Amino acid sequence: MDIGIHGVTVQNYRDILCLHVAPAQLHFIETPQQCLRDAAIWKEYRPVGLYADGQLAGFAMYGYFPDEAVNGRLWIDRILIDESQQGKGLGSEFMRALIRKLEHEYGKQPIYLSVYQENEGAVHLYEKLGFHFINELDVNGEQIMRLETDRT
Repeated sequence: MDIGIHGVTVQNYRDILCLHVAPAQLHFIETPQQCLRDAAIWKEYRPVGLYADGQLAGFAMYGYFPDEAVNGRLWIDRILIDESQQGKGLGSEFMRALIRKLEHEYGKQPIYLSVYQENEGAVHLYEKLGFHFINELDVNGEQIMRLETDRT
């Protein structure tokens, strides 16, 4: 499977706005519309479309926030797989690709994300990839997880 991560452009903007998660997941993540509004306000965010074999299948936002903690924090802040594309293993593939992209763009450093603990599928995925809880909450009450990318 060919996995691609591409910036949001005039060409894919409307398609990204049409992405949606399953109804049971709606309270776990913001809509693409809200994400893109947030990205327009906070320039640290990098919104991207997630592609499988050339077809748009999901959306993510990542970014480095220099004012967080002592040395700043690198975040995978949002990731969603369209409801029609779920159950195909794309979440794992896209997360691995995002981690590689962040390591390439920002160097090896801890990567953070936040998750509602009751989102068991996401928690399982993140733990499988090496993320662990750090006993810290974000501003929305989500648990923060960290991945040490400089590990051997």
